[in-house]
Amino acid sequence: MTMNGFGATSTTEDVLSGVNLRGKRILVTGVSAGLGVETARSLAAHGARVLGAARDLTKAKAAAAQVRNDAAANGGSFELVALDLSSLKSVRASADALLAKGEPFDVIIANAGVMATPFTFTANGFEMQFGTNHLGHFLLVNRIAPLIRTGGRLINLSSAGHRYSNVDLQDPNFERTPYEPFVAYGRSKTANILFAVAFDRRHRANAIRAAAVHPGGIQTELARYTDPSRMEKLVAQINDQLAAQGKGPFQWKTISQGAATSVWAGVVAPADEIGGRYCENCHVGNIVPDDVTITAVSEGVRAYALNPATAEALWKKSEEMVGESF
Repeated sequence: MTMNGFGATSTTEDVLSGVNLRGKRILVTGVSAGLGVETARSLAAHGARVLGAARDLTKAKAAAAQVRNDAAANGGSFELVALDLSSLKSVRASADALLAKGEPFDVIIANAGVMATPFTFTANGFEMQFGTNHLGHFLLVNRIAPLIRTGGRLINLSSAGHRYSNVDLQDPNFERTPYEPFVAYGRSKTANILFAVAFDRRHRANAIRAAAVHPGGIQTELARYTDPSRMEKLVAQINDQLAAQGKGPFQWKTISQGAATSVWAGVVAPADEIGGRYCENCHVGNIVPDDVTITAVSEGVRAYALNPATAEALWKKSEEMVGESF
């Protein structure tokens, strides 16, 4: 448990206990499964007006039945919009529609993502994970940034998987580097943190803050491309390291425990505490020096993922790749 009384086992309900979100409007991407659905549900159940974005609206509609029920019962609301983050055309159409509507947001939770995919490319020719997890959100969020209210927040879902790799701005599409699914995932998740760092720097004068969160190890659809034996091996390796540190074995989180950090950072934590930072288990993560060898799920954030110079270089490269300046 941390100073705020929340920790790894805290659920969305623990974090939002006694919190009234009426009047708040929140955008959550990736609401067709897992964390996105629970994030949207818990916020709507506390009175927020939640806009859920998903690529497959039919699937999202079915997955979000409980979200609508909980919203209706508690003075919140929930609606869906189409958004395919792997297509800049879809991202632009979605952003244009939101801008045309002109309704402000208090929080944007960039939750959608893919993990360890085979070597494939987005509609615009970007490596799938970097293109979807980072560039799609980079374009969407920057286009709709004028809608974020003063005092608003951007929460980017990252992962302890950022430790697999720093970003590679010389070869983002693996044209010269051999493709490794988890290295590509790591690059995209490091990019999610660096984007929060750069966005926070640009907007904090207007009292708009940004942070990245690691939800924890959760068994969701995200792992659909991952070989189960690889996951077992990884967990065994983590448990050996934890045992060597005198700690208990790795615990998978429930979806409600996984979504708790997104919700905590989005609407509960003090803005100055989380702005420009990486959060996990409902607290701000410690910086782990780049030379310490650790596995994918031990706590902390790699120093390279918070490096302001890299954050600026990534911003510039991302603008070039999407063909727009912000």
